Amino acid sequence: MHQLLLVGGLGLAVVIAATVFSRRTGIAAPLLLVALGIAAASTPWVPDIEVEPELVLTGVLPPLLYSSSLRLPVIDLRRNLGMITWLSVVIVIVSAFAVGAAVHLCFPQIPFPLAVALGAVVSPTDAVAATSIGKRLGLPNRLMTVLEGESLVNDASALVLLRVSLAALAGSFSLGQAVLDFAVAVVGAVVVGLAVAWVTILVRQRLADPVLTTLISFAVPFLAFAPAEAIGASGVLAVVVAGIVTGHVGPRRFPARDRQAQAIHWATISFALESGVFLLMGLELPTLLEAARDESTLGSVLAIAAVALLVTIVVRVIGVFAPVLVERRVQPERTERVRARLAELENRLDAYQEAYEPQSDEAERRLTHFERRLARGTADVEFQESHPITRRGGVVLAWSGMRGVVTLAAAQTIPIDTEHRATLVLVAFVVALVTLVGFGGSLPWLIRRLDFPEVTPDQRRDEFTALMRTMLTDASAQLGPLDKMTVDGQPIDSQVVQRVNEQFVPVLLGRLRGDVQPRPGVREQLVIIQRRYVDALREALNDERSIGAYRSETYAAAQAILDREEQRLDPQR
Repeated sequence: MHQLLLVGGLGLAVVIAATVFSRRTGIAAPLLLVALGIAAASTPWVPDIEVEPELVLTGVLPPLLYSSSLRLPVIDLRRNLGMITWLSVVIVIVSAFAVGAAVHLCFPQIPFPLAVALGAVVSPTDAVAATSIGKRLGLPNRLMTVLEGESLVNDASALVLLRVSLAALAGSFSLGQAVLDFAVAVVGAVVVGLAVAWVTILVRQRLADPVLTTLISFAVPFLAFAPAEAIGASGVLAVVVAGIVTGHVGPRRFPARDRQAQAIHWATISFALESGVFLLMGLELPTLLEAARDESTLGSVLAIAAVALLVTIVVRVIGVFAPVLVERRVQPERTERVRARLAELENRLDAYQEAYEPQSDEAERRLTHFERRLARGTADVEFQESHPITRRGGVVLAWSGMRGVVTLAAAQTIPIDTEHRATLVLVAFVVALVTLVGFGGSLPWLIRRLDFPEVTPDQRRDEFTALMRTMLTDASAQLGPLDKMTVDGQPIDSQVVQRVNEQFVPVLLGRLRGDVQPRPGVREQLVIIQRRYVDALREALNDERSIGAYRSETYAAAQAILDREEQRLDPQR
């Protein structure tokens, strides 16, 4: 026990040291950790380490995916859903069968179903290294969303395909059954993920203790994963669905204190798990070499890995640039059609509003909902025009095809009695290692060379100010004139009006710091009015977020301002 604690402590120390070194040198931390793991495993003092694949797939992968999906904005996911689905489902399937065909053709001793299983193992990408580099070097937000969204979904596609190919290897393959299994895996995962997300959201809403709500959030990925796997669905996809729903609904349902506690705890857990699995990936190399030694030579392992690697690279390059080039050709015409349709709908709406008045609250709500959908459609068109995936972006997406620990863990789930198992596990490791070191190591140079335009501080400030002004306008319309408000039936003091106009609003706009205390007689009124404004502003922010006229980081900045104000006004809330 003491030895285990010592190893764990040393592992954390190595992770921290590698991260600090990474930030100072610009080398991606995952690459450093893999290299340190290999170096440590080569010494006589470190014993051979073999991690159970089920531990990674059921104990590490769910919280990692849940943490990432919590942070993925739904508006960005929706706008890039086509590209994400293409890369994470279609390209994964095509890549798996292409690798299977090539490996079986070049090495006939490997059965085709087993070769497809290898293809399924090496097809999913791991965006940890790419996104850590991209964030540091200012990669455009749309490319970051595609990379993160792809890595969240492609694990599910690959694991389902791996399950089907292993069934075919055992002689129980049926095309109809395979299609049915895939449909059940997807639909079942979505249903389970939605159910777990909403049940835990409702439970957390009723609890006033941030410790308990955070503890429940730790259980969510496992509550989604286990039932989904039990019914034959994709546990990985169920976790992703639960995380996306929770992250999207959280600002409406949970107080700022709970969300900030959750964000800090999940960031810590995610960092520790991500770093730990890359370190373990390097430490496992001697064990994998020893296991494969009796089956094949190192030369044959490298030859199979070279074929698999070449095919995955070619498929990814074609898979990325095909939709990019098609979109560049058809996007202008499609945009014009959508703009014309939106203009027609807007004219109809204007004519209706001039001729009729809503006769009920329900009619008013429907009208507001229709107006919001029009605004969202306009924002979507403007987004597609102003943030296209260019050829430079396509180069980065194609280059960001690194494989990670899921590839290694998935390979180790191949049954023990399968012929060539140890060889294929080592092949998967070689593919993951080469892509991490080769593509991950050169990605910073590539991004700098492509010279993507940066968002300037002035642009960020102007966009943030525009969003806050829109929110303030909506909040004021909802609350009514400030000097007409009442507290407990009594008119508010004139100093409250002055205080809100001269201090509270400028603070929200980020143009004023400091806090001047009002006289004691009006302090309670001021807090009540400010709370009303914060609640109204939060509703306005949620409405604006659903439209998507601004970048995700601008919404996050506005959310942070409101969270700080909420905690300042009511620390116990």
